[in-house]
Amino acid sequence: MKRLFALLAAFATVLGLMGAFGPQAVAANGCKVEYTVASQWQGGFQAGVKVTNLGAPVSGWTLRFTMPDAGQRIAQGWNATWSQSGSAVSAVAVDWNRTLATGAAADLGFSGTLTGANPKPTAFTLNGVACTGSVDEPDPDPATGTPVEVNGQLHVCGVNLCNQYNRPLQLRGMSTHGIQWFDQCYGAASLDALANDWKSDLLRISMYVQEDGYETDPAGFTNRVNALVDMAEARGMYALIDFHTLTPGDPNYNLARAKTFFASVAARNAGKKNVIYEITNEPNGVSWSAVKSYAEQVIPVVRAADPDGVVVVGTRGWSSLGVSDGSDENEVVNNPVNATNLMYAFHFYAASHKDNYRSTLSRAASRLPLFVTEFGTVSATGGGAMDVASTTAWLNLLDQLKISYANWTYSDAPESSAAFRPGTCGGGDYSSSGVLTESGALLKARISTPDSFPTS
Repeated sequence: MKRLFALLAAFATVLGLMGAFGPQAVAANGCKVEYTVASQWQGGFQAGVKVTNLGAPVSGWTLRFTMPDAGQRIAQGWNATWSQSGSAVSAVAVDWNRTLATGAAADLGFSGTLTGANPKPTAFTLNGVACTGSVDEPDPDPATGTPVEVNGQLHVCGVNLCNQYNRPLQLRGMSTHGIQWFDQCYGAASLDALANDWKSDLLRISMYVQEDGYETDPAGFTNRVNALVDMAEARGMYALIDFHTLTPGDPNYNLARAKTFFASVAARNAGKKNVIYEITNEPNGVSWSAVKSYAEQVIPVVRAADPDGVVVVGTRGWSSLGVSDGSDENEVVNNPVNATNLMYAFHFYAASHKDNYRSTLSRAASRLPLFVTEFGTVSATGGGAMDVASTTAWLNLLDQLKISYANWTYSDAPESSAAFRPGTCGGGDYSSSGVLTESGALLKARISTPDSFPTS
């Protein structure tokens, strides 16, 4: 329920207005604030604010601070009701975090816009009492090591993807294009760049089943997928094995192939901590009950070999939770797959899928474990201009909800969704600005910001 209240608070934000917030208990001896810039991109940023009550217990609180630059504006906030008037910002407690005992803390956050520099806010007060603790940015995560070393074997807890410490986390990464077409993009140099320069947590391995894919050479494609799993493991990244069904849209068409493939890869990779199984990509032209039936036949095949692996199942309407077919998340909520350690896929393309898709995701996130296994910054065709505003809104929402994602695509395909300019995969540079498309530059900037993996 805390997630639901946080979402309600975020959507209730009215920017630019200051209101009367009612009587508040005053913190007697002050507070401490830790302010963190989690990520920054051209024209925007995301920040976290952790406020610790150092005084007497409070029931109801308001945190106030001052933006030192006139160009810094709150765009969306969470875990409080946010407002801004000029440079003055207020964050008011919501129902589930309104009480702060002595020594207790509240973790808040917001995304913002900026027109120039991004100096730290000043003059933090809690219920009118100055916060005398540090406002310096703390280390984003004291743990060291690769994503897999820090988080270990993943599992689903509640509606979250959780690590070995049973704490929710977010993985951020990239998807390959079809490995039958762009295999040259996935050698040692490109995966070194993805892990070390892009600092990606995740490689989604897209193995098409039709379209000159798996059905043409089952053994060869299985071996290539396994090799990419090993390459991701060697670099400390998680590997999402994508059984990329698209045409035909009914996954049951490939039921026998799926059973053969997942029996093989699950048996071979069961001892690894970095493997996640995406058993169908984008069901389309088919009912949710048919997708559910497919999942309930394939998941036991995975479980027989790998009882601990997280499984992701696609949803109706090209993995839109049915939105693209005129439905919504309730068909899954009311008729879930009969399995555990399971997540549901959600896909979007930012220029085509906007507010109604974001609203569905926001509602569903409090009821279903979701994984954005594929998204694009452009239209649903994979082409057209990048929609910066919609992409930024989507990524901010995914960060807020701790929903993991993989961007389409880490390739040099001749389409605007690709991260690289055509011809890049024939060379050895996968990181410099000269080889990145507009989409690639934005995603690299977002993914390469420090992770905040919880370890306690």
